[in-house]
Amino acid sequence: MLLALQDVTFEFGARTIVKNASWHIVPGDRVGLIGLNGTGKSTLLRIINGEYSIASGSVNKVKNLSLGFFNQDLLSFESDESILSVGMMAFQKALEVEKEIDRLTKELETNQSDALLNEFADRLHEFETLDGYNMRHKTAQVLEGLGFSTADLERPYSEFSGGWRMRVLLARLILQHPDVLMLDEPTNHLDLPSIEWLERYLSSYDGAVIIVSHDRYFLDRMVNKVVELYQQELHHYAGNYSDYEVEKELRRDMQQRAYENQQEYIRQQERFIERFKAKASKAAQAQSIMKRLDKLDLVEQVDSGPSKIRINFSVDKVPGKILSTLRDVSKSFGDIQILKKASAEINRGDKIGLIGANGKGKSTLLRIIAGTEPVDGERTPGHNVVQSFYAQHQLESLHLDNEILEELKTAGSGKTEQELRSLLGCFLFQGDDVYKKIRILSGGEKARVALAKTIIGQANFLLLDEPTNHLDINSVDMLIDALNKYQGSLVLVSHDRYFVSQTANKIWEIVDGEIKEFKGTYAEWEEFKKRMAAQEAANNKVKQEKQREKERGKEKPVEVKVASAPPPPPPAKPNGAIDKDAKRELQKQQRLFQQIEQDLAKKNELKVKIEADLASPDIYSDGKKFTECEKQYKQLLSEIDQLNNAYEEVFEKIVSLESSLVN
Repeated sequence: MLLALQDVTFEFGARTIVKNASWHIVPGDRVGLIGLNGTGKSTLLRIINGEYSIASGSVNKVKNLSLGFFNQDLLSFESDESILSVGMMAFQKALEVEKEIDRLTKELETNQSDALLNEFADRLHEFETLDGYNMRHKTAQVLEGLGFSTADLERPYSEFSGGWRMRVLLARLILQHPDVLMLDEPTNHLDLPSIEWLERYLSSYDGAVIIVSHDRYFLDRMVNKVVELYQQELHHYAGNYSDYEVEKELRRDMQQRAYENQQEYIRQQERFIERFKAKASKAAQAQSIMKRLDKLDLVEQVDSGPSKIRINFSVDKVPGKILSTLRDVSKSFGDIQILKKASAEINRGDKIGLIGANGKGKSTLLRIIAGTEPVDGERTPGHNVVQSFYAQHQLESLHLDNEILEELKTAGSGKTEQELRSLLGCFLFQGDDVYKKIRILSGGEKARVALAKTIIGQANFLLLDEPTNHLDINSVDMLIDALNKYQGSLVLVSHDRYFVSQTANKIWEIVDGEIKEFKGTYAEWEEFKKRMAAQEAANNKVKQEKQREKERGKEKPVEVKVASAPPPPPPAKPNGAIDKDAKRELQKQQRLFQQIEQDLAKKNELKVKIEADLASPDIYSDGKKFTECEKQYKQLLSEIDQLNNAYEEVFEKIVSLESSLVN
């Protein structure tokens, strides 16, 4: 066991976050910590991190336990150093030893005493033990995995935006390799390629990992346990998020049945008491039943669950068949080319998921479609199109001193106050909540206000830029349900793969300045990409094999062993002696050559099989299997490379020996 919470109670002012909560964390745990926004998930991580003092109970940790906590507060960190240097801060001890080595190196220029040389040797050994020689390479590898280019590595940390800074700090935390890694909404700052890289990394992480996330795909692939913080209690489940959903429903059903059975039993006993309590012969029995009922442990009725957003995107007008057309559109920011003579068309009924890495221009393309971003080329809006644009900057543009109801009035929808209050009720703002100032709202509450403003105009064309940020899983599910019922068309940008998979019927991707369209769901697009990758790998294999055959073909004329008839015997040496040692060595090398050829054939057959496995969705969806398969594949490539080198060396020896025997 790494750490344990035992009967922990924590109160934040007058509010109780957890009461008598227990939780044991062991090596290899991949825990998804879930719960509604505002229930205290981040607070619980801070309790584990030792930032808050608990009211009662205990938090026990093994000796020298290292904790790593990734959270929004890290953004207070400032530095003008390069992001590579910031990432390398994870190797603090190695950096200190490196400075000591530099100092000793200068001293040795004038003083080469034995004591100084011994100290220098000790520091070199310590630096090697701390893996100091690899820290630059490892840091660069992790930063590039999280989306930075090689050229970015020497750029100052202060030049980057908040989202990219969070990636640098995540890289530093990963490189520290703590015993318990706690990640609070890590995917909020990552694009799809970076999320997939993080999934591969965490799959082979040998410590414990605790993840707070609303990304269901990420939780399904990463966690083997789920802990739900609900009604001040911790509820433990085995398996990933999908397993949790099934198990929770089973528990609710069992509890409801137990409650109903107990209520029926109580009613029966009460009827007996009511009927016979006044009858002398039954009075004692009735009294006994009353005492038994008083001592009964009551089963609680299953609660109705958290309140749900009741979003209804209504459409006022029916648009024409084509909502928007882009023709030969180009867009650049300085030397960065986003679009180059790109063309696309959005038709009525399209629900398009715009995906890809950060920096590819997804948000820019949304603004181009909306008509708020100037471009070279032609943008033609369709007939009768009423659009509404939801973007992250809308949270920032909310008027902080307005009350929620006032903020909706500024949208100019013409709706009455009662209609606006009814709409806000659908977004969980009940009663006097509508008079709360925007300033005091949480990120999730602000997102709900911005979403309410988005749908108030009865638009038939929605443009949504990361609409799930700041929403909990329950709210994301409600948004999915609303968008599936929505009669209009939409284009959405999101890194939440579950959200995209449940809402989009087309996928757009910006590739080399063009808009590539895939007509199908996200799951179908993923399958298509895997097939293409497998096909490309197979094509590359064929090319490599042909190249090897071509190279072997050039060398084969000198291989006398392939002749159908033996060559004429060489003239006898002047002294008539035969170099028996050389002949035996030739036979040995020829046997070795045949063995290497057989080994190569077997390894190449295995390589083809593993490549097929790597392209299989079953392997790819299982993080552990994928990591093992990928590791085996890399090992196999190394072995094939060694055999090819041995093949060439042995072949050269055979040619040399045959030549010497002939001469």
